[in-house]
Parts: sequence; C-alpha cells; structure tokens
Amino acid sequence: MKRVSFNVSLLALLGLVIADGRAAIAQDFSSDSLRSVVPTITWRVTNSFRFFTDPKLTAMHRRVYERLDETARNTPVLAVEQELSARYRKGWAAEAFDKTCWLPRKHLHGRCRNNNPYIKPRYHGVTLRVESARQFDDDCVWSVTPLRKSDRKFRKRGHTAFCDDDVQFEIPYPGGARVVVRMPDGRSIKKKVLVKDVFVVGIGDSFGSGEGNPDRPVRLSDERAGSYGLAPGDRAMDGYPTRAGSWTGFGDRAFAENGPRWLGQACHRSLYSHQTRVALQLAIEEPHRAVTYAHFSCAGAEITSGLFVKYKGNEWVPDPPRVPQISAVAEAQCGTTEAPETNYPVAYTIQDQLPVLRDMFLKKCPRKRARRIDLLLVSVGGNDVGFSKLVANAVLANKSTLQKLSGWVGGVFGPREAAPYIKELAIRYKALNRAIHGLLHVPWSQSDRVILTGYPPMAIVDESGRVCPDGRAGMGVFPDFRLDAGKVRQGEDVAASLNKTMKRAARRYKWSYVDAHRKMFVGHGLCADGNVILADTGPFGSNADDVRIPRMVDGRWEPFPPSAYRPYASRGRWFRTPNDAYLTAHYHVTTLIARKVLNAQKLRWFQVVLASTYSGAFHPTAEGHAAIADAVMPTARKVLRKYGK
Repeated sequence: MKRVSFNVSLLALLGLVIADGRAAIAQDFSSDSLRSVVPTITWRVTNSFRFFTDPKLTAMHRRVYERLDETARNTPVLAVEQELSARYRKGWAAEAFDKTCWLPRKHLHGRCRNNNPYIKPRYHGVTLRVESARQFDDDCVWSVTPLRKSDRKFRKRGHTAFCDDDVQFEIPYPGGARVVVRMPDGRSIKKKVLVKDVFVVGIGDSFGSGEGNPDRPVRLSDERAGSYGLAPGDRAMDGYPTRAGSWTGFGDRAFAENGPRWLGQACHRSLYSHQTRVALQLAIEEPHRAVTYAHFSCAGAEITSGLFVKYKGNEWVPDPPRVPQISAVAEAQCGTTEAPETNYPVAYTIQDQLPVLRDMFLKKCPRKRARRIDLLLVSVGGNDVGFSKLVANAVLANKSTLQKLSGWVGGVFGPREAAPYIKELAIRYKALNRAIHGLLHVPWSQSDRVILTGYPPMAIVDESGRVCPDGRAGMGVFPDFRLDAGKVRQGEDVAASLNKTMKRAARRYKWSYVDAHRKMFVGHGLCADGNVILADTGPFGSNADDVRIPRMVDGRWEPFPPSAYRPYASRGRWFRTPNDAYLTAHYHVTTLIARKVLNAQKLRWFQVVLASTYSGAFHPTAEGHAAIADAVMPTARKVLRKYGK
C-alpha cells in the first residue's frame, strides 16, 4: 500500500511539474518574452536569370534544383535537366525560347522588362520576407532607402503587408538599399540589400551554341510520310518521317512553320547550350546573385570566320548575324550606346601568320563605358582543325556518292590533313587572346575569367579507350552512312591532340581550362546502347535508347510512329546520331534553294543528308550539354569567389 501510495504521490508530483512547465512555456510566449525572439529579414533576387523575361521560368529551375538531394547536387545541371525532360515531352525550352532578352532580328539584347536596360541594369526586383514572424497576426510596415542619394527615386516608405507575406521591391543597382521593417510590437529590424550582378558571355562554335538541340523540336506527323526519290544506286528513299501540317512541298511556307525553332536560327543557338546552363545554374544557386547573360556562339564558327570575320551561320535565313562575335560582345558591353568600329590593318595577323585577319574592322566599346565581363565562356577550335571533315571521313562509305560531293558536307580528310591545322590553331588562339584583352577589356591580370572548354569524346566505349565498332547503328537514315571503327579511332586521336593544344594555349595565356567532362562522356557516345535494340517499353512501343529510325512500310510505321520519338528523353547516348538529328531538327533548305540547286542536279534525296547532318548529328544532346556545364561549374564558382562575386 505504501508503494501504491508512493506511486500516486509521485504521479501527483509529476502532474504539478508538468503544470508548472506548461505555465513556464506559456510565460515564455507572453508579450514580454516575445521581445526576446528576434525576427530577421531574408531576401533573394526575384528573377535571378535575367535572360528570361518570365520569372516563372527561373523559378521552375530553382525549385527543381532546391529539391535535389546531396548526391544529385554533385551534378546539379544534369539532375535538373533529367527531371525536366521527364516532365516535358518536347523539352522545357519549347515554352521558353521566345521569352528571353534576345531580339532575333536585331541580334541584340534590348530593354527586356519594365524598361530596365538589360546589359547595364538600373535596378533588380527583390523578394523579401520576415522570418520568425508567425507570432504576429498583424501588419508590418516596410520602407526602402537607397544607399546612394542619386537613387532616391527608388525610395519607398510606409508599404504595409501582413508580416508573414513576401514583399517585392526594386532595389537600385549597383548602389543597393537599406530595408527597414517596423513590427507590430514597435520594434524595427534592418537589412542592407546589395545585389551581385554577374555578366556572363558565351562565344564560340556549335559545341557552344547547343547545335542538335532546337528549343522547339520539329513536329512530326504519324499520318503522312515523305518520299525523296532515288538515291545513288537507284535506292528508293520512300516512307520517311516528315513534318506535320498542310504543306505541299518540302521547304514551302507551311512546311517551314512546323519546323524547329531556335533562339538564334542561323546559328542554331539553343537554351540547352552548356554555356547557357552554366549561367542559369549560377543564377539559381545563389539567392543574392543576378546573372546578366549574353550568348553569341554560332554553329560552324571558327576563330577566324565567326569570331573575327563576319559569318552568316550554318542555316540560310533572312536575318543572319550582322557582325562577328567579337564585335557583338563589344556591342553588348556598351549596352544602349554605340560601340564604334575601328580598322586593324595587322594587329591580329600575328606577324602575318594569319593573313585572313588583315584589315579587320572590329567594334570596341570605350573602356569607361564597357561593362566588365565576369566570365567569358569559350568553345572554339574544332572547326579550325576540320571537325566536320574528320566526322565525314569516319561515317561516309569509301567511294560513296557523298564523298564525291564532300564540298556540301564540308569536305573529307583524315589525321594527316588535320595536322597542319592543329599547328596553326595555336597561332589563332594567340590572336584571340589579344582581342579578348585589347577589344573586350578583360584585364591581363584576370585572364582566368576566360574559361576554355575542351571537346568531349564522341565514340569512346570504355576506360580502355575502345571506340564504337563498325556498323550502321543510329545511321540508317541514309544508305551511305556507316561507322568505320578504324577511322573513328583516328578521329578520336586527332580530338585528343586538339584538346592538348587547347590546354597548352590556356596555360600559356593563363585562361581557365575545363576538360573534366571528357571522362564523364566515356560510355555515353554515339554507340551507347546502340549495338542492340532494347526491349520496347516506352509509349507506342518505342524506347529512348532505340537507335532505329521509323519508316512507313505498307501503310504502317516500323518500328514505332515518329510522334513517339522524344528528343529530350534521358538516354544512354549523349551524342546525336544522324537518326536522332533527323527526328529532332529535320533541317531542310527552302523551296527556292531546292529548285535552284537540288532539283536541278536531281539531288532531291540530298534533303535527307541535310536533315540528318545539318540538324546536329555528332553533337551533344541536352544531357550532354548539362554534363559539360557541371564540369565547368566548379571553375566558374572559383573564379567568381576570387573576384568577390
């Protein structure tokens, strides 16, 4: 009984303790004790990737990134791309490419939102909130005071909002502002808000532009097929997938309307480019940072023809680039003012070793007006040494008609012919380095702001260095296409020499150099999962790694209807095969050109060649570009930290 009595007494005592504890807790949350809980102001740039005119696009990428687990954050760009590709059947960029600060017809970045200059913004939209404010079921009063008197028009006082709500203000740039919140209990909290705006510029070739990945891919029809006549050897070119719509002939207006759309049509410039994805990732991973991005890379560009000399791109369009890329960057640096053009008779000929660069007319923004480049992303050199010619050598059957017509596909040559071009490339990089510092005002002491990106291997199967075997996997779109393992090996050896030359140039000029993605691409090349046909598991019986191309036979599509192809589905290969390129971008010349050239030479079948090569074959997929971006990111972060951004 005593024990029972003791237990009862103990329980009673515990009850008193619990009651006292509850009273203490209640006391802690009384109006007096609430004063010890200090709310704080947090903030982020509302639309940190300023290249998007719609903040929802930036927010979409940020939300996906913020949900990534620790492992996925090791390669965040690839992880985000894979999630979005699963969500958007035709790719996320289809709804984004026409909501950017790029004016295609003028080839300029303009005033994109609320009349705020793009290159040299006067302010940034910022979203703020009071943390630990749930205790106040009332209004808070906000005020914004610019830190510089010249920004007084951004001053705002007496803005009232519920304490737990987000509020948005325009914060002057670069001066910043002091934000004060008066709480319902009379206290005030303060925060200095200074946005770090980073200017990122991308220049270079197709590996910089995003070739092979149109922002809006072609719309293919399941109701009709295309016929391209007879190929050499009287081979029938019938039953091909073709565009949807009410067109009557390849290349007419209705046909063109259902074709692919690019951010930059002439240059096949895409939002999937690794340069764009680096800039976007820098914007979404740091809440107090905004990124102003200018992108000029162009498929087919070389250091000479493209960066220094005006180049029209690889697609015939009414509004090709107006100026070479170096001049385009200078124009961008000047913002809304004019960048004057100057003649440079011999400055970039490097003691007349590059006579093609004699008497250059190039634009240069005066130093005092030029916006400083924080990161210059460069992908160039492949075309200078004949990338397309090496590819053609590896995939065109010996003595084929296409080899005889090699001028159309850029010519054909092997390692011996490439050697002198690799040697000259070092001289071209020297000219480029001179222009980067002399025309674009990158300080000589800050050369590491230039990030040169190496080229990934296209056909290496494993770490032993084996390459894709002989065969036509992924190349059934045209009968003359056939992979030759021996020539592929030669091409990869030339690519290795090219990357060594690039690395030496970067070291010599103190640029940053990135090639970590070369290892990432091993096993993800042209023939990844391409030697076998996987089990049909996807919609309409197709599979993302199926390398075959649909053909209509006896009124039925085999092995799957064209509409089942998903250009941005996650797959084993990170390079576009000719089949992939045909189904993704489906490039055709216009009716006028076709009549003048193709039909006149009875080469209607050549449209198939263009549709499977000029559409981005042998270029990285969106996943491949994301992997390259992930390789660039550590260097980009390091450089920005070094210079306080």
